[in-house]
Amino acid sequence: MTRAKFFNQVVVSFLLCVSFIGHAQNQKKKTDFIYIDGVNLYTPNHEKFLIQGTNLGNWLNPEGYMFFFEGTSSYRLINDAFSEMVGPQFTAEFWRQFKKNYITKADILYIKSTGMNTVRVPFHYKLFTDDDYMGLTKDQNGFEILDEVIGWCKDAGLYVILDMHDAPGGQTGDNIDDGYGYPWLFENKENQKEFIEIWTKIAKKYAKEPTVLGYDLLNEPIAHYFKDDLPRLNAKLEPLYKECTAAIRTVDKNHIILLGGAQWNGNFSIFKDSKFDDKIMYTPHRYWSGTETKDIQDFLDFRDKVNLPLMIGETGENTDEWVEKFRKTLEQNNIGWTFWPYKKMVPKSAMLYIPKPENWDLIIAYTKKDRGDFAKIREARPNQELVKKAMLDLLENMKFKNNKKLEGYTSALGMKP
Repeated sequence: MTRAKFFNQVVVSFLLCVSFIGHAQNQKKKTDFIYIDGVNLYTPNHEKFLIQGTNLGNWLNPEGYMFFFEGTSSYRLINDAFSEMVGPQFTAEFWRQFKKNYITKADILYIKSTGMNTVRVPFHYKLFTDDDYMGLTKDQNGFEILDEVIGWCKDAGLYVILDMHDAPGGQTGDNIDDGYGYPWLFENKENQKEFIEIWTKIAKKYAKEPTVLGYDLLNEPIAHYFKDDLPRLNAKLEPLYKECTAAIRTVDKNHIILLGGAQWNGNFSIFKDSKFDDKIMYTPHRYWSGTETKDIQDFLDFRDKVNLPLMIGETGENTDEWVEKFRKTLEQNNIGWTFWPYKKMVPKSAMLYIPKPENWDLIIAYTKKDRGDFAKIREARPNQELVKKAMLDLLENMKFKNNKKLEGYTSALGMKP
């Protein structure tokens, strides 16, 4: 080979390499969505992005402990108790107003003002059905609600993670899923079909919306209680994720899909195939642990194995000191987070708290009584007018303008109250 030919080949190879790099960069520049590269997330401007946010818990999936209830721990049980005290019509109107008042544009603007960049929106699958839920018996308004909150977040400059917190049949087997005490989702094909159909509808609706960061398919699947069934149940989780993801990809190839492990989003050994989709990441939860790197080493080891991002979808419910230490540990290890929850009636471990209405203790006391038959319900029922007044006061107190800031907690998250 002559020097001239060798030189020409080197030049051609160099130009092809430059062309390929330029093409790859141009391809990246075309995206409008948060994207994955190794263990990191990046913005459409190719800047590294670490999720720092909060959960809008209790809004679209009410939980008893946020009302100071104990055994009355899920929406279905709360709704029954309210209906027994003040009747189903008053209760239905309460829930319709609850959805309007609990989270408003003012809440979203406040979250943004603290410095956060993301909100996780837990929702009940029934919001996308004709099932009786939160004041409606047909034509549920889930898309109307999501359209509104996504629009507020878009205007504010926040990303949104959509989280199916309560799945058809129940995915957890505890109050978390508003079900019947067992993860029936994994036993019933009709429940699985509905789960996939709802996610496909959601994905089709928001396929071109870059404000939506991704879809968190199932919250805390398969609680640890079912010891004899765990191997069999756990083995069904990843296949269901794959089937749902495949359906989503028929209508939406843009968004990240977030996958939680079994046993409260804590067991990731059940995952065997991290390459079945090119836009997946994993979302552990961890409560009441230590706050050092060693306390999340199992998650870090899993990340090293799959070379994909992690985001702690839920943590918190602890002291300000614990929250600050754990949050710093997560950030030092390049793990994003959405702490739980944004607001609640309990005046601790949240960004805001809702003042407890006068006479709310009457309602709490009723939920603790034996209501096993109608005679016991009649005997236990408190004064209806006092209960109605307390419920109406709660609707007013939950508005952002009447909330109280827990500045120490927000500062512990590294944010500005």
